[in-house]
Amino acid sequence: MHTTVGIVGAGPAGLLLARLLHRAGIDSVVLEARDRAYVEQRQRAGILEQTTVDALRAAGAGERMDQEGIVHHGIELRFDGRAHRIDFPGLADGRSVMVYAQTEVVKDLIALQLAEGGPLLFEAEVRAVEQSADEVAVRYVHEGAEHTLRCDWVVGCDGFHGVTRNAIPEDLRRSYERTYPYSWLGILAEAPPVYDELIYAHSARGFALASMRSASVSRLYLQVPNGTDVADWPDDRIWDELDARLATRQAPGWKLARGPVTAKSVLPMRSHVTEPMRHERVLLAGDAAHIVPPTGAKGLNLAATDVALLAKAFVHLHESGSTRLLDDYSDTCLERIWRAEHFSYFMTTTLHAAPDQSPFETRLQLSQLARIASSPHAAAELAHNYVGVALPGRPGAVASAPTGPDLGEQAP
Repeated sequence: MHTTVGIVGAGPAGLLLARLLHRAGIDSVVLEARDRAYVEQRQRAGILEQTTVDALRAAGAGERMDQEGIVHHGIELRFDGRAHRIDFPGLADGRSVMVYAQTEVVKDLIALQLAEGGPLLFEAEVRAVEQSADEVAVRYVHEGAEHTLRCDWVVGCDGFHGVTRNAIPEDLRRSYERTYPYSWLGILAEAPPVYDELIYAHSARGFALASMRSASVSRLYLQVPNGTDVADWPDDRIWDELDARLATRQAPGWKLARGPVTAKSVLPMRSHVTEPMRHERVLLAGDAAHIVPPTGAKGLNLAATDVALLAKAFVHLHESGSTRLLDDYSDTCLERIWRAEHFSYFMTTTLHAAPDQSPFETRLQLSQLARIASSPHAAAELAHNYVGVALPGRPGAVASAPTGPDLGEQAP
């Protein structure tokens, strides 16, 4: 086969790019190593920034999201036995976020792509991406046979362990990484959320996060040591620990609503950036280029903005013949990515207790959290970063897909 844009990986980044290109009249082929069931069941992010919501609407994938997504106008910080709410609209120019699980985003995009888009091949394992002067050849195996997809351009959306990144020569590729000394134990539970917004908790026992997927399904996390085995954490132990870490003096006896735990996993914490994100006709997007710890809710949103910018660049090329936006793609993305990396690092290191953390370092964390609770300027900086990362040098400007209605106009 030959296509204009070959997309490696059918996660949210690859699928969203394929949809945006399809609606612009640009052909693409998506290759995914896993089967459809696996892709649709991967538990990942659930917080969508306004720019991600806009990109999904622009891709024609907003109908179910707007019906079932839950608009959040803030988060609650719990620390030192007290709670403090961060009001997003009041602090961040009226902007908010939406809770809509990545699994549902992926299901919506797959259904649309299969119904009306270009080819989407599951269980198509890419073995190599090879560039020549005027095209890129993607070697892959599908249904037991070897194939070659010839492309004008290739976008690698195949994650941290994918092969596309290797198309950037090693001597030109730079990687920056930090591995954190703790992990998250995450659960899905058939239990109503105890609070109508996310709760981020700093405690002497470690970090905890109370999130949700719907009005009847909770998504909850505990900080645990690296190498933790989920078998060592029976359900009752998890619930008891969540209650202890989320407790405040303002609400003695406060408890989470408990219910059957339907999924349980351990998530390592890592920050990673690969530069550059383009080499000749190969471009990287999403986890193939950058990873953030989930504390700042940035992973899916960074990926969505990557591909929104890529779609705009391909449309510009299609209409004008100019590669200017593609030439600028890596530098434009990396400005925003490093800002998000810093915010995610800040949220992670401020809210988690390192294994060797001293009482002095704990007091510094509590001082920083108290400053956020008492200073409108500190709270506004957190709120602006949480709802959408501004591009450096452009006050108030946020990299985005075509604009759409504000989140507040949509019923939860």
